Amino acid sequence: MGTRAHESDRRWERAVVIGGGYAGLVTARVLTDCFREVVLLERDEVDEHTGVHPHAPQGHHAHAMLARGAEVLETLFPGLREELRELGAPVYDYGERMSFLQPAGFAPRHPTGVLIQSFTRDELERRLRRRVLALPGVRLLAPARCEGLLAERPGAVTGVVYRVAGAEEPATLAADLVVDASGRAGGLDGRLDALGVRVPAPRVVKAKITYTSMVFARPERDRPDFDAAYQMTFAPGIPRGGVILAVERNRWTCSLFGFDDQVPPTDDQGYLDFARSLANPLLAELIERRTRPEPTRRYVNPNNQWSQYHRVRDWPERLLAVGDSVCVFNPVYGQGLTVAALEARLLQRMLAARRAGGEGLDGLGRRFQRRLARVLLVPWTLSSNSDLMWNPDGRPLPARVAHWYNSQVFTVAVHDPEVWSRFVRVANMVAPPTLLFQPSVLRKVVGAALRRRRAAPPAPTTPTARTARTAGHPVPGPATEAPSSTTPSR
Repeated sequence: MGTRAHESDRRWERAVVIGGGYAGLVTARVLTDCFREVVLLERDEVDEHTGVHPHAPQGHHAHAMLARGAEVLETLFPGLREELRELGAPVYDYGERMSFLQPAGFAPRHPTGVLIQSFTRDELERRLRRRVLALPGVRLLAPARCEGLLAERPGAVTGVVYRVAGAEEPATLAADLVVDASGRAGGLDGRLDALGVRVPAPRVVKAKITYTSMVFARPERDRPDFDAAYQMTFAPGIPRGGVILAVERNRWTCSLFGFDDQVPPTDDQGYLDFARSLANPLLAELIERRTRPEPTRRYVNPNNQWSQYHRVRDWPERLLAVGDSVCVFNPVYGQGLTVAALEARLLQRMLAARRAGGEGLDGLGRRFQRRLARVLLVPWTLSSNSDLMWNPDGRPLPARVAHWYNSQVFTVAVHDPEVWSRFVRVANMVAPPTLLFQPSVLRKVVGAALRRRRAAPPAPTTPTARTARTAGHPVPGPATEAPSSTTPSR
């Protein structure tokens, strides 16, 4: 296997991607720009018609593709948004066709300029997999399990050891670059340990959340004035939430979720009763209109976890880690798909720069993991600060300050579409968090907080349908988490 790019086009020979889920697919796509062959090593039996694979249990629940991630996907897979729209996945403004119940009441039904598109992760992965497998030089090995990393050169990974389902003996596959996208339980730490590489303990923020989800018909005759309805959770007083999204093929997908012991039931009546307990009535109303019972699926996410690979001093050459192999986010914030897309774009740019400069691949691995850590820092801080507030004994000062400020922003945003639009842009990663700290917003937030403190007792923590109405917003109004999106500009 050559270690230098071919002189005529500066492309390397072979890259292997461990894991053929979402992160593996978007990574494989960018690798095709710089490698003659890209091999996807996937432990499940998948093909171009497969959607979510069996080892992605979270894949059957409502997903959020933030607008920033949607922009990246559209550059990597041109026409993807329109392809999904033709299947019935709606495109809409985050503020106009979303009923969003945040802690202080319903958000304004007002244009934000942030377009989103909601669809199931199942359909997203199916479309991506078809496109990736159709690219020249892409080869799928499935079902095949990675059993180890080859290291035939000191300090470098030179390929993988894998076993095809049913085979008595493992096989080896040489590679110029190996990318681990095998996920949270993919075993990367064990593979590194076998090479004598020690990894620091991960950063963990416990925030157990349970999802229970179903998909059901969205009849043509019954089209409300919204495409998404959401009630967000907010520590410590709002442990229950839910989201319902209009998705492809005339369906709704609904996920109810709760923190710790607030577990949404899987039986039909219990599921409906949990939805009725929410302050946004739209979820229960749509669930009640189903023409037949639908099966439910449950998924439990125990915590946020960030493996500190960027701190490993002897990180092997020719090895990269992406997606949930590096960082697992609480899914309630909808960051995971977008962050994986940003990681793929980072890799694309770094490889293109090396290819243009005639550089080799040595030195890429450790530098990539460090730059990836910078990509992760903002979304990790935003989500982990919020989740720290669920623990009464572990609330550091920065998390308390951020949580207080967020609550004040929500209170102002109920009556101020401009502040709400800023929050939407930050939440969708199309603007930095500093957008919410500019002088015009600070004056509104701090001024409103001082007036409330002087004038009245604290408002109740948990929103109700009544408080939403008295805030001047009809109950058929805004509520969501963050819908699946593959549309530019969130």
